[in-house]
Amino acid sequence: MRYAYYPGCSLHSTGVEYDKSLRAVAPHFGLEIDEPEGWVCCGTSSAHATSRSLAAALPLHNLNLVAQSGHAEVLVPCAACFARFKHALHEVREHPAAAAEVERVMGGKPATSVKPVHPLEVLDSLAQREEFRKSVVRDLSGLKVACYYGCLLTRPADVMRFDNCEYPMSMDRIVAACGANPVDWSFKTECCGASFSLTKTELVHDLTAKVLSDAKARGANCIAVACSLCHANLDARQPEIEKKTGKKFGLPVLYFTQILGLALGLPFKDIALHKHIVPPLGLVAGLRETASAPRLLPAPPGA
Repeated sequence: MRYAYYPGCSLHSTGVEYDKSLRAVAPHFGLEIDEPEGWVCCGTSSAHATSRSLAAALPLHNLNLVAQSGHAEVLVPCAACFARFKHALHEVREHPAAAAEVERVMGGKPATSVKPVHPLEVLDSLAQREEFRKSVVRDLSGLKVACYYGCLLTRPADVMRFDNCEYPMSMDRIVAACGANPVDWSFKTECCGASFSLTKTELVHDLTAKVLSDAKARGANCIAVACSLCHANLDARQPEIEKKTGKKFGLPVLYFTQILGLALGLPFKDIALHKHIVPPLGLVAGLRETASAPRLLPAPPGA
């Protein structure tokens, strides 16, 4: 399966662990990813907070590049970028006046047929296959994982159309297929305050502390994320929050792609485990090889 791949600004910088681990696991699922030349920033925050037309034009410019490269779908790992792509398509499809203005700004029609896809959507189904379960070589049963989706991946539901907006399960299913134990908790989709990271840092501390506190209270010994902005707050700011609150969390924050890499037996450096602020190596160093296939996650209550 071949996809265009839009890493966005963060996966080439602060979220390089996400990029590196996704690229490392992709071949094990038969995925080929092609990064279009000349892609530009999706405009999250800087554009969508100031200009409605630019907020749509920037993501749509990137979709045009994807179309020109011959792809019908594009993998968009960053939750903020994924949200901007989805919002841009919704804007031009639902609001004719806005679509006309975007066409004027872009100097032509955007490629609205290109579909943005999050890696969780693709890997959720692939991780449930027998071929993947047979390829799991590390016992991850000692990992108790709080799967944190953040506020951007699933909301607003009519725009994102991704998983369940209040109680998503795609990451939980992937983690369970790896043989780890996803915990049931209340903060899956709570905001960590990423957009206020620089302007209202105290608010970010408070919001992120609540996420960390609930994960810890539920018995998690690590957190899984699918958003580089969430990762920055939960991982990089965790020492600051511990100092401020007087609580010791000690929760490594892993991208779900790194958990997949662990299950597949990939070297720690290949999935960039050495780059975290809260070190995960103590948690994962003792993981043993396994001879048994991981269990499948049962359906959530009320499903």
